[in-house]
Amino acid sequence: MESIEVLNKRLKDHYGSDVASDNVIFRIVWANDELEKRLVSETAEGLILLHPEVREVKKYPYLKDLYVLERFVIVPDEHHMELAGKKVSYEPIWAYCDGRRNPLPPIWRATKLIIDSLYAALGKKSLRKYVDSEKNTTPEGRDQRIQEIQEELFGDETETGDALRYKEGIVVPSNYSKDGI
Repeated sequence: MESIEVLNKRLKDHYGSDVASDNVIFRIVWANDELEKRLVSETAEGLILLHPEVREVKKYPYLKDLYVLERFVIVPDEHHMELAGKKVSYEPIWAYCDGRRNPLPPIWRATKLIIDSLYAALGKKSLRKYVDSEKNTTPEGRDQRIQEIQEELFGDETETGDALRYKEGIVVPSNYSKDGI
């Protein structure tokens, strides 16, 4: 796995920075570390405030222990007050996890596919470069390519597979016996 620093450098080199602020367009962050100033109407303990006030709160309380791909965007006018008057913000695009919210490591190929898909959906670029080559035009070749992409984006999706992948599990040989025979 490439380090987050290397991935963020690749994101900057490949997708660039905002001209006005020099902030990178895309970045990968650790969700637990991200804070933001928001206009809140209650305290962390749940007490309702008489007047809403700006407080620094966790940005992703719902994405604990995950890496998040963020995009630098302009905040719509109706949300300026909620975000303490900010006109630009980093907003989540993708959380690196499987279907059970188990963490997955960010990898470049999957990250690039996510961003290119986003751009294609916005009509900015085409996904033409992701069309299968002639060698993968058979149904078996196409299915194998789809399986590879799914594994990169979503992981193995089994607890055993994830434990083995992250070197937290062991394999017991099929000829193993408890008696040592």
